[in-house]
Amino acid sequence: IVSGGEISLAFLKEYYIRQNPKLIIAVDKGLEALSKLNLTPHHIVGDLDSIDSNILNLYQNSSHITLHQYNPKKDYTDIALNLAIELGSSNITILGALGKRMDHALGNIHILTNTLKSHIPCEILDANNRIYLIDNTHTIKKKEAYGKYISLIPLTSFVKGLTLTGFKYPLTASHLTIGKSLGISNEIISSYATIDLKQGILIVIESKD
Repeated sequence: IVSGGEISLAFLKEYYIRQNPKLIIAVDKGLEALSKLNLTPHHIVGDLDSIDSNILNLYQNSSHITLHQYNPKKDYTDIALNLAIELGSSNITILGALGKRMDHALGNIHILTNTLKSHIPCEILDANNRIYLIDNTHTIKKKEAYGKYISLIPLTSFVKGLTLTGFKYPLTASHLTIGKSLGISNEIISSYATIDLKQGILIVIESKD
């Protein structure tokens, strides 16, 4: 999913070449980023009025693209995520979901609960961060981590029974609550690290400095 937030064209191009995604959903102005790289989405989601008309004209008459037009009050990234679920995606990556608008960024993190409930791996990705949600045991291989730092932030009011192994700052059967910074900027010191929790939902952020 290529959303309408801030996005690096170099990063988008590198991601496309590396991953070669089987399905691309453009969300509103995300179509403009795709057009600059001559990439064609399979679906376009948005009100279609805020997209440059010249760019939209390049795509809207294609028989290979499905348009999903909604009124301006809708959350298009949320709609695109549900569309990806309905289309049977085995995993989902959202690009262009972060940027200067923190309300949009926080909203996009919250809608990841849709995929968590559906048991579909889903991440928000930019040049510096990989963001996803977990509600049970999760293992991160050090060599595959997105960056040096791993931050764990409660999405729910509390996270109970949190145990961290393989981290610089381990925990055993601890509780995290909203308003505390205990889970920020941890580091993996073993070949892999494990996060185990008994109750609640964690936001996991793998970050580059």
